[in-house]
Amino acid sequence: MSRTQWTVRGETVVDENRHIRLSTVDIELPDGVTFTQYVARMPRCAMTLVLNERREALLMYRHRFIIDRWVWELPGGYVDHAEDVAAAAAREVEEETGWRPLDMEHLVTYQPAIGTLDQPQQVYLARGAELTETAPDINEAEDIRWIPLDEAVRMIDREEIVGAATVVAVYRALSLPA
Repeated sequence: MSRTQWTVRGETVVDENRHIRLSTVDIELPDGVTFTQYVARMPRCAMTLVLNERREALLMYRHRFIIDRWVWELPGGYVDHAEDVAAAAAREVEEETGWRPLDMEHLVTYQPAIGTLDQPQQVYLARGAELTETAPDINEAEDIRWIPLDEAVRMIDREEIVGAATVVAVYRALSLPA
């Protein structure tokens, strides 16, 4: 089987900061057609699905200004430059919710929009958490709740959960042994 791939003929950076690198990339297809594509590259993100012994997920209710909606989602955020990904995922849970996750394990890695965006997303599973003295970040969440997995699925159906990481994690968790 012969494999053909697209050829990058050039890339021009449009804008860049610590959260994003936006470029235009000149592409040539195997049949000779050329075009220019916008490409966004963002740092790796780490999120955590924290499940308690009742198979309830720790979710945050927050406003996302880009879509101008209130939604439920997992705690998570950017991985600092040299930071261990699992450590970053655990740090984000504690900073955003006040809960310290236990027994971190990798759950799934995916790319949310590989046609335009390069942003590895790594979701970890924590089986249990302990409440800490850390106050949740008021800039991150309006509410924090333990929500049963079956209810989280219904929330996806009602579009109360729309973020890719949370949707992927909830559906992945359904395949885990109880």
